[in-house]
Amino acid sequence: MGGSRVRLGIIGAGNIGNVHIQEFSKLQEQCEITAITDAFLPLADSRAQQYGIKNVMATPTDLINSPEVDAVVIGVPNLHHAALAVQAMEAGKHVLLEKPMGLNADSARSIVRAQERTGMTLMVAHQMRWEWLPLQVKQQVEAGELGRIYTAKAGWYRRKGIPGWGTWFTRMEESGGGPLIDIGVHMLDLSLHLMGSPKPVSVSGATYAEFGPVRKGIGTWGKPNWEGYYNVEDLATALIRMEDGSTLTLEVSWAVHMDTDSIPFIHLMGTEGGASLRGNRGKFLTERFDRPMETELVTPANDEGGRGRLSRHFLECVVEGKQPLTSVMTGFTNNLILDAIYESSRTGNEVKLDWSY
Repeated sequence: MGGSRVRLGIIGAGNIGNVHIQEFSKLQEQCEITAITDAFLPLADSRAQQYGIKNVMATPTDLINSPEVDAVVIGVPNLHHAALAVQAMEAGKHVLLEKPMGLNADSARSIVRAQERTGMTLMVAHQMRWEWLPLQVKQQVEAGELGRIYTAKAGWYRRKGIPGWGTWFTRMEESGGGPLIDIGVHMLDLSLHLMGSPKPVSVSGATYAEFGPVRKGIGTWGKPNWEGYYNVEDLATALIRMEDGSTLTLEVSWAVHMDTDSIPFIHLMGTEGGASLRGNRGKFLTERFDRPMETELVTPANDEGGRGRLSRHFLECVVEGKQPLTSVMTGFTNNLILDAIYESSRTGNEVKLDWSY
C-alpha cells in the first residue's frame, strides 16, 4: 500500500460512485482516491476535476491493474458486479462492492469462489447496518433483551418511485430484478443481521408488474429512457423460513396504490421484547408489571451517518485483514434468497435454498 494510506480506485462515476467519493474524501488520513473510470469517460473526467483525483483510467481493467490502486470501489450496474469483483480480487485488489453483490445466485457463487481463492477483502456496501438506530437495536438483541426473535416483518413501500424507466434499472438481464433486488435487498440484509443471522432454508414469494409496463408509478431517481423497456416487477412479497424455525416476511414496492410514507421499516418480534424501526426513529417494546411498555429512540441530529462508518470499516478490514461485517457470505445469502423469491413466483411453489458454491 502507498505508505499508511489505502489507495482507492473508483469504478463507476455515477450517483452512487459520487456518494462513495464524498465519504472517502472525508477520511484523508486513512485513504487517498488515486484513480477513477466510468463507461462514460467525460463523467469520470468531471469527477476527477471536482475532487482532485489524479488518474482517469480509460477502462476498468486499466484501473484494476494500476500499481497505484490497492482497493477498488465498484458502483456500476448489477450485470457487471461479478466480472469486475472477480477480476479485481484476482489482480490482488480489495473490493467494496455495491449491493446486490451479484446479478443472481450464480454470479454471487463466482464471487464467493474468487474471494476464497484469493483471500482478498470483499465487502458489500450495505450502509443500513451502519446507521445509528440499527446499531442500537443490534446491541440490545445481542444483550438478550428481546429474547428469541421468532419472527420479523420488513418492508419498503414506495408509492410512486420507479427509477430510470427504460434504463438498466428496469431490464431484468441488467439489474436482476426490480424493487426486490434494488431496495428489498437492504431490508433483507438488515433483517437477517438483526435477527442474529439465522440460516434461511426455504422461501415462498410472489412478484407483480402492474405499473411499470404501462409507464405508471415513475419516480424521480435516474433519467428515463422512453426508447427502452420494463420487464421487472414493481412489487414483491415473500415469506422466508429459517433453520431454527423463525420466519421473515418481506414486502417491497416501487409503485403501489396504498397509504404509505415510503419509509423503510422493520419489526422484530421476540419472546422477551420487540423492536420497531421506521426510518431514523425506533422503539423497544416489552411488558412489565402486566403492562405494555415502550422506549423511543431517535437518531441524534449530529450523527455522522451509516455511510461514514461503512467507509471506515472497509478501510480497517483492508489494513487489519479483518472479515467485513457484510462479508461475501452475507452477499451470497441475500442473492440466494432473492433468486428463490423470483423462482417461487414463477412456479407457485416453495423453493428450498441450494447453498452449494
